[in-house]
Amino acid sequence: MNPSVITYGALALAIICETIATTSLKQSEQFTRLVPSLITVFGYACAFYLLSVTLKAMPVGIAYAIWSGAGIILLSIIGIVIYKQRLDLSACIGLGFIVLGILIINIMSKTGATDNFYPLRANP
Repeated sequence: MNPSVITYGALALAIICETIATTSLKQSEQFTRLVPSLITVFGYACAFYLLSVTLKAMPVGIAYAIWSGAGIILLSIIGIVIYKQRLDLSACIGLGFIVLGILIINIMSKTGATDNFYPLRANP
């Protein structure tokens, strides 16, 4: 399988796990509710493991920028849809810049996941 597919797939799953964990963190009410608390801990553990898989083939700064930026966008959408939170114009503009930054990194930067950085191998 193409190393970039593994790298970006692991990063996408890390983002999803982190988003689920953070959503559950709010629902855990400071870890006083068992099920949301367990989802939070498990979600963050999965997210960090998958992020570590990503770091085998992607520089940490790039991976973290994509991970945190995408997480911010997803959690803002969840906040609007689930928790009925409102964003003002400044927040929307800031989120737009985050999306723009992620796009620039992925489309224009040659620093993303490459076969030459740390190749993913079965036996390193």
